[in-house]
Amino acid sequence: MSLSSTPLLGRRALITGASAGIGRACARALSQAGAELVLVARRAERVEALARELPRARALALDVADAPAVARELGTLEIDILVNNAGLALGIDKLSVGDPAEWKRVLDTNILGVLQVTRAVLPGMLARGRGEVVMVGSVAGRQVYPGGGVYCASKHAVRALYEALRLEHVGSGVRFATIDPGMVSNTEFSQVRLRGDSERVRAVYQGVDPLQPEDVAEALVWVLTRPAHVNVGELVLWASAQASTSSVHRRPS
Repeated sequence: MSLSSTPLLGRRALITGASAGIGRACARALSQAGAELVLVARRAERVEALARELPRARALALDVADAPAVARELGTLEIDILVNNAGLALGIDKLSVGDPAEWKRVLDTNILGVLQVTRAVLPGMLARGRGEVVMVGSVAGRQVYPGGGVYCASKHAVRALYEALRLEHVGSGVRFATIDPGMVSNTEFSQVRLRGDSERVRAVYQGVDPLQPEDVAEALVWVLTRPAHVNVGELVLWASAQASTSSVHRRPS
């Protein structure tokens, strides 16, 4: 590749939740753009396999919800780009019958994980006077829907953290952004949320051409490669067939 095709050459990116779906697509896109990668995920075997596939990549098996491990493993790294992607949803139960243990897992990953990773990495960026922090949020951080209360609350929190960071560190040289996609297929999100029920997972995307992980990754590269005086703060991606979190046009079967 020529230098013009590798705009992130010489920059080190840390991507959480990198072993599958959007995180994996982002890893491949940033690698193609020239970035050195630190790939973080809980599943060591899968993230290590991805790191072997990509140049200038190293894997780090780590649960972002484990605060001491995050501080120990990430606190000494010099990171130019942080992509807070790790997240999940569990179930579609109403709040009145939800499982508090599942709520805790979602909130620990989606909110505390973002806080803990950002806390470990951001001070170094501020000291150097440069860097990028990107949240992979969701349209669920802008609208709510039945059965999504806890997940939507977590993504509303991520959006609030993005807004607070921009206010707290304006003029620091660090740019902050949130990329909020709607429905994305070819990830494990619905598989995890619906506890492996393949029929229900298939129904989520039936009759729709949803976003693909590569669409989000392409948007991420675009955000990161704007001129220094441009901060693309909020980018919302919808499938053309999706008008809101609960309004989706489906082709007749």
